[in-house]
Amino acid sequence: MDDQYYMLKALSLAAKGSGYTSPNPMVGAVVVKDDKIIGEGWHQAVGQAHAEVNAIDDAGDSARGATLYVTLEPCNHEGRTPPCTRKIEKAGISKVVMAMKDPNPGVDGGGMEYLISRGIPVITGICEKKALVLNEAFIKHSLTHLPFTIAKCAATLDGRVATANGDSRWVTGPSARRFVHQIRHYVDAIMVGINTVKLDNPSLTTRLDNIITKDAHRVILDTKLSISEEAKVLTLDSEAKTLIITGPDIPGDKRRRLESENIEIITTPLRNGRIDLKGLMKILGERDITSLLIEGGSQVLGAAFNAGVVDKVNFFYAPKILAGDDGFPITAGQGVEFMKDAVNLLDIKVKQFDNDIMIEGYVEH
Repeated sequence: MDDQYYMLKALSLAAKGSGYTSPNPMVGAVVVKDDKIIGEGWHQAVGQAHAEVNAIDDAGDSARGATLYVTLEPCNHEGRTPPCTRKIEKAGISKVVMAMKDPNPGVDGGGMEYLISRGIPVITGICEKKALVLNEAFIKHSLTHLPFTIAKCAATLDGRVATANGDSRWVTGPSARRFVHQIRHYVDAIMVGINTVKLDNPSLTTRLDNIITKDAHRVILDTKLSISEEAKVLTLDSEAKTLIITGPDIPGDKRRRLESENIEIITTPLRNGRIDLKGLMKILGERDITSLLIEGGSQVLGAAFNAGVVDKVNFFYAPKILAGDDGFPITAGQGVEFMKDAVNLLDIKVKQFDNDIMIEGYVEH
């Protein structure tokens, strides 16, 4: 077997940590000796042992003289856990193969340099592109302290997310909706506007059969704090918080009634009477929210694209046509004047979910 084979195995292990490791990255590792995997592990949750530690412990004494394949540069600093480089050195690992360096400017290259200084050869760049995609949220947050933002919608072929009376149940089928819940499980937060809350009264929780999931924080854009006190997002039995983002001019008595351990009201400056989304991204990033799913509605999606805060798009299209111009469009508000100024997507992928189609791409910044 070659390096790529073992690294792909490590990447598949890393993905098991999806939804549980933030703000840490997802990392997987395998220990290989005599062309056999003798140990494997992944970072299972923030604060728990790193992938390298789990893989080496799984290999036991047999790790001496073996090769360690790991999806991210081993840490060389003391954090919630001891440095992985010391564990690698003490175990007698003879070579380390990694997919990518740590993107954090403060630690980039430190683990690799330490290992090389101790006579342990290091190879990097194996399956690097797959590793970069796996941890795209961690990478952006490490470099910018801003969340990696995904814009999602479910629309008819003529570009409507709901009928004129607001009915949107259901645009897409069960298979597509299940994939959206997988995204919800992965991200740290889900954002919607107050109109979506009023029309749909969503829970914004993660629901997947036969899988232990976690809820993302719920971010509600509500400039005037007009949310109903009976809204589902305020009455859930969920460990995740609901963050209501408002302008400065809100009723103090309602604020006092709503705020609790799981409901936080954050006042922000407004731009042209609306929440400044660029400023909000800084606030969320400072709270270690590394990934954000924007689920709507039309005004919020339009504002997010115009503010330049969207990194990735997951647009679902159902084979349905409303045959009118009175429904709710995917985006609303003031768009660009010329086609040359439209938002362009790169690295396009198309995936089918039963009869529904998803277009995925990255915004060209």
